[in-house]
Amino acid sequence: MNVSFYIAKRYLFSKSGNNAINIITLIATLGVIVGTIALFIVLSVFSGLKEFSLDFIKVADPDLKVSVVEGKSFKITDEMVNALALDDIISYAKVVEERAFFSFKEKPHIANIKGVDESFLQVNNIDTAIFVGEWLDPELVQSAVLGNGVSLALSLGAYDFAAPLKVTVPKPGKGYMSNPKKSFSQLNLQPIGVFRLTEDMDKNFVFVHLAYAQQLLNYSPNQVSAIELKLHPKADINRVISMLKERLGPKFKVQTRAQLNAVFHRMLNTENLVSYLVFTLILIIALFNVIGAMVMMILDKKENLHTLFNLGATLGNIKKIFVYQGFLLSVFGLLVGLALAVPFVLLQKQFGLIMITQTLPYPIEFKWFNLSVVIMTIVALGFLAAKIASARINEKLIKLQ
Repeated sequence: MNVSFYIAKRYLFSKSGNNAINIITLIATLGVIVGTIALFIVLSVFSGLKEFSLDFIKVADPDLKVSVVEGKSFKITDEMVNALALDDIISYAKVVEERAFFSFKEKPHIANIKGVDESFLQVNNIDTAIFVGEWLDPELVQSAVLGNGVSLALSLGAYDFAAPLKVTVPKPGKGYMSNPKKSFSQLNLQPIGVFRLTEDMDKNFVFVHLAYAQQLLNYSPNQVSAIELKLHPKADINRVISMLKERLGPKFKVQTRAQLNAVFHRMLNTENLVSYLVFTLILIIALFNVIGAMVMMILDKKENLHTLFNLGATLGNIKKIFVYQGFLLSVFGLLVGLALAVPFVLLQKQFGLIMITQTLPYPIEFKWFNLSVVIMTIVALGFLAAKIASARINEKLIKLQ
């Protein structure tokens, strides 16, 4: 067995004659344990919040979205329909989307009008987010479903027959408007439902029938803004994207749900990174206790080190003793911390020990990646702390009687 490692283990688990050193070592160990627990739980909580937030996006956004690289719309051809005939594609929906001006009783609001066909609910589950009214009625051509933000901005609810909801968009064309009155298309809508999902969705979307949106924008029946796809749960999404790009050609782009919400994903990842850095800083402060405990131990064991030096141990061997000891102390604190933190995360996920509301437990996720990050962080910082403490050892210290 490595002599330095053996002595380090003896030093780690044996009490010092100086009670103050025992207390300092205990505090250092507790600091590593608490730091490990805090770091792992915080990372798990942010993973849970991320999954919780992404669940809302999954309700409204498709697995894949096909649109043109240039321009706002395209016409669906038989070749395109054949290109979408893949086993991994369960269903697809045709949509028309455009920025529009809405007004109700002289209250204005700008949002996206999104026309969807009958297959839309086979691709998205937006109807599950409706909390007032119902989804688009096939028999009511002018029916609309508003986001909660749009509803609040216009003081308009479902089945509000006091006045029509007017939607206005500019007519397609080039150059300056010669006659402003003839440069806009305007139609009336009748809200029959209000959905509540995310703040961005709620204030920026109004859903209508596809044919109605095409009429408003002067589109032909086969002209759409995009095609939204629902994939088989076990589908290889990268393979499907590659095949679609090959079949559709360079004029079309295929975007995933993550790409459609790139800003939102970037925000979540940034929050996760900042939280990790903040708690890593706290860990670094806690590991100063490890450095202090090791330095006190070195001073307490001066006579033993002098004896080892006289027996032939080199300066490097003696430094290794305290590198191992500091490293083992950090690893011990890491294992104890994880032994407490991991069961808590699993119990919270399974039984919801801590609740946000009476029906909603605080979201949390156990991720092996988070576990690996915590282990690597503690091990690296523990080794660094041990190296810093062992640098205090020199020949002058060892040779003192």
